[in-house]
Amino acid sequence: MIKLLIADDEPLVQIGIKSMLNWADYNIEVCGTAPNGGIALEMIEEYSPQIVITDIRMPIMNGLELAKVCRETYGRIPLFIILTSYEEFELARQALSYEVVDYLIKLELDPQTLGKSIEKTIERLNQLKASDAVRTGGRPILQSYLDKFFLRLLHNLFDNEEQFQIQAKDLSLNFDSPCYAVAHCEILEELVQDMTNEKLVNLYGSTLQMVKDILKRHMACQVISLDLKHFAVIFHLTAPGREDHEKMVEALQNASTMVHNYFNVRLMAGIGSVADSPFKISDSYQDARVAFTLCVPEEPFRDYDQAKPEDIRNSFNITLFKNDLTRAFEEFDAGILYDTLSQIIDLFRSNPLRYLQAIDGACNILYLALSLMPSGQETISEIFSGDPDNYRSIYRMGNVEQVSDWMARLRDGLCDILKSRRVTYKEHVISNVQKYIQNHMDERLTLNEVSAVFGLSPNYLSVLFKKTCGVGFSEYITQMKISRARVMLLEQDMKIYEVADQLGFESAFYFSKVFKKVEGVSPREFVQQSLKT
Repeated sequence: MIKLLIADDEPLVQIGIKSMLNWADYNIEVCGTAPNGGIALEMIEEYSPQIVITDIRMPIMNGLELAKVCRETYGRIPLFIILTSYEEFELARQALSYEVVDYLIKLELDPQTLGKSIEKTIERLNQLKASDAVRTGGRPILQSYLDKFFLRLLHNLFDNEEQFQIQAKDLSLNFDSPCYAVAHCEILEELVQDMTNEKLVNLYGSTLQMVKDILKRHMACQVISLDLKHFAVIFHLTAPGREDHEKMVEALQNASTMVHNYFNVRLMAGIGSVADSPFKISDSYQDARVAFTLCVPEEPFRDYDQAKPEDIRNSFNITLFKNDLTRAFEEFDAGILYDTLSQIIDLFRSNPLRYLQAIDGACNILYLALSLMPSGQETISEIFSGDPDNYRSIYRMGNVEQVSDWMARLRDGLCDILKSRRVTYKEHVISNVQKYIQNHMDERLTLNEVSAVFGLSPNYLSVLFKKTCGVGFSEYITQMKISRARVMLLEQDMKIYEVADQLGFESAFYFSKVFKKVEGVSPREFVQQSLKT
C-alpha cells in the first residue's frame, strides 16, 4: 500500500484529515502523524512514506522547509500536499522548486477536495514510477517520449497513420473523440526582472503543472510544453459547437486566474478551428498559432475565426520542411540540418518585412529542437549560454535580420552538437532498442512497430541496426527468442507449445521450424540430446 504521513501542529486537523476519507479505497495506509516538521522528518526517515500532507506553518521546521530538505535528501519522493491559508499565497510560491503536487486551503478542505488532490498525487506517483521503469527498460524516458509524440502530432510529422496508431497505443493514449481543438498558449510573468534564471524555470514548471490540473478538471485534454514560456493544449470535444467552445474559454480563464493568484503570472491563448479527426489536429494547431498573434492583454483569448487574411499569411508553414528536419534530428545528420535551416534563414532574409512570419518560424523550429533532441533543454541552453535570457532571447528579436542571426546561431550550435554526439547517440539508440526487444520478448515484434515506438523510420532503424550489430533486425530477434527458448525448455521444464505461446510465435509448428533453422535440431531433439549429456 501507499504510505501517507500527516504533519500538522493542530491535533484536530490531524484527526480531521485521518477521518475525512476512507484511505483504503485509495490503497493508502496512514503510517503516522507528526505535530511539527522536526518529528515529521524523523518519521519520513523511519517509515519512507510516498505522500506527505503538511501544514505550511509548523514549529521547529515549517512545511516548505520540510519539503525542501526531503527533496534534497530523498529526491522526488515523497510527494507533498501543502495546507495553506488565504494569507499564505506568497509562502506557497516559495515552494516552486520543491515540485509540491497541490496546495489546499484549510478553510475550504472537504472530502471531495482532498480526494481529488489525493487522486492527482497518486497519478503523479505512478508517472514517476513509470518513468523510472522505462529509464531502465530500454525505451525513451516516458516524458520525453510523450513530448516527441505530441510534437509530431501538432506538426503532422508522422510518416503514416500506422506509425501514429502504434505510438498512441504504446503510450495508452485515447484518440476516439468525435473532434478536437488546439490552443497555443503563453505564460506572461510580471516580475521577471527580479528573478534568477533558476527561479524562472521553477516558476514556469510549477505554473504549467497547475494549468494542467485545472484544465483537466474542466474537460479532457492534453497539455504539451513547447518551451519554458509556451505550451499547447489539445482539447477533446464532444461535438463541434459553442457549448464546448465556451468550456474551453472558461477553463483557460479559470487557469489564468488561479496561476495569477498563486504565481503572479497570466495566460494568453489562441484557439484553433475544430478538427474532426486526430490527423487534422495539426491544422487546428496552425490555426491556433494564427489566432495567438491577435492576443493582447485586454483580450488574452482569441479565436481563429477572428483572424483576417493578412494574419494567416503571417504564420510560418513548417510542414514544407518537415521531412528534412525530422530526418536530421532522427539520424543526427548535421549536413541535412545545416542545409535545411540555411534555406529557412535565406527565406527569412529575402523577406525583410515579414517579421511575424520569421519569429513564428524560428519559435517553431526551437520547439522541435527542444523536443526532438536528446536532453533538448540542456542542449539548446548550452548553445545560448552567453545570453542573459538564454535561448529565450528569440523573444527580444525586433526585426527579421535579428531573427535570422539568432537562427544562424541555433543552426551552427546544433550542427556542432550533432557532429560531436552522432556516434555515441547511434550506439545509445541501438542499445535501447535491444533492451526494448529483451523486455518485450513475449510479443510478435516487427520492424515497423519497434521503429514507431522509438519515432524512427523503419528503413533507418534497419540500416543502423545491421551496421551496429552485424546482424539484421529480424535475425537478432530470432536469435534472442531462441536463446530464451533454450532456457525455458531446459531449466523451466516447459512444453514446446507453452514456450511458443509465451514467446509470441504464431504456432508451435512455426516455433519448431524456426528453432530447427537456428539450432539444427527440433526443440524435442534438443531436449533429448541435453538430457543425455
